[in-house]
Amino acid sequence: MTKQRILIVDDHEVVRLGLKALLDQHPHFEVIAEAASAKEALEKVERYSPDVVLMDIRLPGASGIEACEEITENFPDTKVIMLTSYAEDEMLFSAIRSGASGYVLKQIAAEDLIKAIEAVGRGEGLLDPAVTQRVFQEVKRAVREEEASAFANLSQQEKHVLLLVSEGRTNREIAKSLFLGEGTVRNYVSSILSKLGVSNRAEAAAYAVEHSLRDYL
Repeated sequence: MTKQRILIVDDHEVVRLGLKALLDQHPHFEVIAEAASAKEALEKVERYSPDVVLMDIRLPGASGIEACEEITENFPDTKVIMLTSYAEDEMLFSAIRSGASGYVLKQIAAEDLIKAIEAVGRGEGLLDPAVTQRVFQEVKRAVREEEASAFANLSQQEKHVLLLVSEGRTNREIAKSLFLGEGTVRNYVSSILSKLGVSNRAEAAAYAVEHSLRDYL
């Protein structure tokens, strides 16, 4: 089995030595270089073409996240695992956006770190269990915000009209349900189509269902 070639990046020598000692015990890993800064990390990646970079998220000068962006953009075959001492939301999502394949806390058990490197080497993404729930919560929040913004231009009454349109109601039925005149309902429907940028009632109905309109009434 081909060994995974690993670059360790951390500004603390003791941490680098500890990681190297741990990884050197694994028969399928080879620590090919170390770096103490983002600049040095980029130089070592270009020189040695490692399979995996273990990157401290906080480095002097440019951050590990900036270095990760450079590496994933210019050396797509090199995978980056971000190491951090804290499960910080801002850093976590910045790391994901930077293209990192993994994000683990430095408190991770030795066996779990080995498994993380193996997983990333196989092309899998990996998050430390301590931060996984935060990711799911953030994704759910982002989805809900996107859905809510889909109806931001509609008045509350227009949302009610749109809901009834999505249920297949006619203008007469909507007017009766909301105690409005049919002409008023027609005006509402016309306004809704314009605001949503759709051309007919069927498209408006599909839009309402897709973005879960009922949850915002």
